[in-house]
Amino acid sequence: MMPTDDSTAVRYPGPVSDSKQPGLIDLPAPEQKEFPAPAPLESHGPARIISMCNQKGGVGKTTTTISLGASLVEYGRKVLIVDFDPQGAASAGLGVNANELDTTIYDLLVAARPDILPVIQQTSMPGLDLVPANIDLSAAEVQLVNEVAREQALARVLRPVVDDYDAIIVDCQPSLGLLTVNALTASHGVIIPLETEFFALRGVALLVETVERIKDRLNPRLDIDGILATMVDSRTLHSREVLERLEQAFGERLFDTRIRRTVKFPDASVAAEPINTYAPTHAGAEAYRRLAREIIARGCVA
Repeated sequence: MMPTDDSTAVRYPGPVSDSKQPGLIDLPAPEQKEFPAPAPLESHGPARIISMCNQKGGVGKTTTTISLGASLVEYGRKVLIVDFDPQGAASAGLGVNANELDTTIYDLLVAARPDILPVIQQTSMPGLDLVPANIDLSAAEVQLVNEVAREQALARVLRPVVDDYDAIIVDCQPSLGLLTVNALTASHGVIIPLETEFFALRGVALLVETVERIKDRLNPRLDIDGILATMVDSRTLHSREVLERLEQAFGERLFDTRIRRTVKFPDASVAAEPINTYAPTHAGAEAYRRLAREIIARGCVA
């Protein structure tokens, strides 16, 4: 017979939120380091190119791409987001209907002489620009497969605008196919958003191995800038255990900033704007501002 009192609670530190779900506990968040507000820049560029990458879907890649980009802009940086996912989530999340556009990132990848400037879209946030994508991008891998230096198609597209921005963030699709290889070949660094859930851990080793292989064979400058814990629910033992595993496995590579789970992120996506403008005082917006400060402090962005 199940106990009718709260005796299950004594096995867990701190008060239990729900005696029927003893995995839910209320524990204080660990102390976090302070990252100072960065000094303003006297000029822009050259950009550091960062791929937001994880072959598992639903881990917060697009949310992080948009929110981090907007936070860097708030600190005076000029940012270009490259939507590199055929689903076009980053484009939609920034209020751009890529299905109505004549030219997207797909056309640039397959063009003999790509001209990126006419394709760049300004967003509602000054200083935050976008190269949009739509379902056409799904045909790019087939189109590129017989091309010479097919892994360098994106690098060739971005080269003319590198000096115009401080950061270029590439929102990768949930795959380790040719498009993702292109993104990693063009990048200086990679950020891996990782949901604090057990199954999300399983593919990280393969992703890190892919990054190391590309660094060895195609792009010697490529580094893992960090692992970002997303959708964190510190009330659950499971989430806390996954965080502990991440700390043990990645050490300093794990960003100190944690992104907590909140409904405000999907709400901002529906509103087609960054959380920084949709809910500027919300804890989610503050978390991404903190991540921007941490990334600048680490030297990942000027």
